[in-house]
Amino acid sequence: MPARSKSGIWLYGIHPVLAAAANPRRRTIRVIVTPEHEATIGARIAVLAQSHPLGLPPAEVLPRDGLERLLPRGAVHQGIAALVDTLDEPDIEDICRATEGQHDARVVVLDQVTDPHNVGAVIRSAAAFGVAAVIVQDRNAPPATGTMAKAASGALERMPLVQVVNIARALDRLKQAGYWSVGLDAVATQAINEADLTGKVALVLGSEGEGLRRLTRERCDVMVRIPIAKGIESLNISNAAAVALYELARRS
Repeated sequence: MPARSKSGIWLYGIHPVLAAAANPRRRTIRVIVTPEHEATIGARIAVLAQSHPLGLPPAEVLPRDGLERLLPRGAVHQGIAALVDTLDEPDIEDICRATEGQHDARVVVLDQVTDPHNVGAVIRSAAAFGVAAVIVQDRNAPPATGTMAKAASGALERMPLVQVVNIARALDRLKQAGYWSVGLDAVATQAINEADLTGKVALVLGSEGEGLRRLTRERCDVMVRIPIAKGIESLNISNAAAVALYELARRS
């Protein structure tokens, strides 16, 4: 069965569910635990409910097979799942306003990255390194459902995920807000550790297969690569994002 229901989406796994339950902006409709987790996780949900502005439902207990019928095949649920409302999505203007005056603000822009596992992993790294937002194109990005939330390991509740109609125009808007657009490309001549990465930076990453599209590349102020050993063509996009974000954080 799909991870989305008519009245919300199913999140699963300990970190995504507890992070959602702790998020005052997220309404939780149902929480389900398997019998072996009733005492521990059920109690944690009850504690979170005491301070949640929207309230939380008490945890329901279902056997493992009952829980799994609600979730995608093969979902690694760790004995807990929650049916939640989707979050209100910020737009790029919200991000520009929120980072106004922040001389070292960072955002990540994903150009046609369609795998929810990769997007979720990038969101997790972005949260770890204090990024202001992750920006994706609305028609070429996966929905923020259980798979992405599981890969983000709770960071989806903290990291603004901005969907834009056009990546190139979004980069233009970020430039107006003072951002320097840095594209990541395995064949770029300049290494990321040699580039001037001070100031507000939009880190732009493309899909693993095709990389950055032409219009996206043309909007980048500089193209950089991550120096890696010869014989290895490139890093997985989520690993590349983590390395690049560490380098950006090191310069702050």
